[in-house]
Amino acid sequence: MVRWRAGTARTSAGVVFAAAWLAVAACGEGRRAGPSDGAEEPAGAVIVIDDAGREIRLPRPAQRIVSLVPSVTETIVVLGAADRLVARTRYDLDAALADLPSLGGGLDPSVEAIVDLAPDLVVAWNARDDRILGPRLRAAGIPVYSAEIQDTTAIFSTFDRIGRLTGRRAAADSLAAALRDSLRAVAADVPPGHRPTAIYLIVGDPPRVAGAMTFIGQALAVAGADPAFPDLAEPWPTVSLESVVARDPELVVLPIGEELVGREDLERRPGWRDLPAVRAGRVVEVEADLLARPGPALGRAARELRRGLSTIREENR
Repeated sequence: MVRWRAGTARTSAGVVFAAAWLAVAACGEGRRAGPSDGAEEPAGAVIVIDDAGREIRLPRPAQRIVSLVPSVTETIVVLGAADRLVARTRYDLDAALADLPSLGGGLDPSVEAIVDLAPDLVVAWNARDDRILGPRLRAAGIPVYSAEIQDTTAIFSTFDRIGRLTGRRAAADSLAAALRDSLRAVAADVPPGHRPTAIYLIVGDPPRVAGAMTFIGQALAVAGADPAFPDLAEPWPTVSLESVVARDPELVVLPIGEELVGREDLERRPGWRDLPAVRAGRVVEVEADLLARPGPALGRAARELRRGLSTIREENR
């Protein structure tokens, strides 16, 4: 039997991170959409500031959209604007988008192929070293919205901005309210008492973990876990095996998917297999495509995390 170790400092950290998310969730509570959620807003000029600080100005809500950011693509679909999308990436697996032309990956698409589609809005990653895609599209007169979504605050901001850019702001308000409700329901399901420390681990060379204040770190806090690395400020810090062993997390969360290390592989790897959490089977696997997309599915991802944490806790009592 594995006993859960108590610790005042760890429990206090969990309260801080969970409270930080709850403060975000409470924002905008007075703007819930009413019965007209599915209605279009009147056509007119739209102005938003993107995550790079650039002003995006459209004469009317966008009608032809290329989204290179899968979580934003999902948001557009959920807002009821899937018919505005004129292309997809290889990571957009929604059946509603299957007939759209694929631009391949989201970081290195063909500029010429995008221009040929004549979009009135492109949503792209906010790549600080982008010297090709953004400048060339802007030079062609195509507005580019740069997205960088690291935490839940940015998720809700993206809902609002994309809602305005598509003329679906009421639907965006409803989506935000639904996600807040979903995350609050997960938080309410967390039992009182000890909160296990956890890491969201991508095994690579070097390994990386999700920072405590990323949307993944915040989802873990909502699901009932404390960060094993609360002191690292970077969104995706690299860590050594030795530092992970020193922190001795009680749970390891692994994203699973193509070319990602899963639980069985981790159990065979020298060093990692000796980590107490791995030896004791305290490893939670979550589909990478579900948890790693900062968008409408975050509530479902938090529920999966909560379910995994609950299952392991019951198994180790």
